[in-house]
Amino acid sequence: MALLLPLLTALALLTCRPGGSLGCALPGSHAQVSRDNLVLLGQMRRLSPFLCLRARKDFRFPREMLEGGQLREAQAAAAVLRELLQQTFNLLHTERSSAAWSPAPLHGLRSGLHRQLEALDACLLQATGEGERAPGMHGPALAIKRYFQDIRVYLEDEGYSDCAWEIVRLEIMRALSSSATLQDSLAIKDGDLGSS
Repeated sequence: MALLLPLLTALALLTCRPGGSLGCALPGSHAQVSRDNLVLLGQMRRLSPFLCLRARKDFRFPREMLEGGQLREAQAAAAVLRELLQQTFNLLHTERSSAAWSPAPLHGLRSGLHRQLEALDACLLQATGEGERAPGMHGPALAIKRYFQDIRVYLEDEGYSDCAWEIVRLEIMRALSSSATLQDSLAIKDGDLGSS
């Protein structure tokens, strides 16, 4: 539980603030859903990570791209966050993931990710307007997609073993925690949308 506290704190930052730079506000429950998602990921642990040391892999989460100032526009940062949430949802919404974890926490996590995606989509639609398109799949968003492709390849190479799923669960926790940087950039860049 002591390990979860820093992760929960980081994920609490994962919320857009009312009046943020996207020109919309995510619901107040968004922060709570983020915290709940991390708690659920913690509950999904089936093995001690120490039993899986041989299965460890560095998936090279594109942290530098997210923290290195490459996301200058709020819409681009929101698109990357959306891609991270969508890829996580897709990975956890498979038959193999259903077999890997207990149904209740997995269902709760899927539901939480879905609610976050809906809120972010509504926010992006409000910010871009009905007739405009949200930013496409470029740079950092594409890096997130490749990152999750590497995770899928790893799972397949490892035969979807219990240890492989445990390593992936830990990696998802790390990725969601690291994405707090995106939310910070969304809150800081007031007015960026109007300048595009």
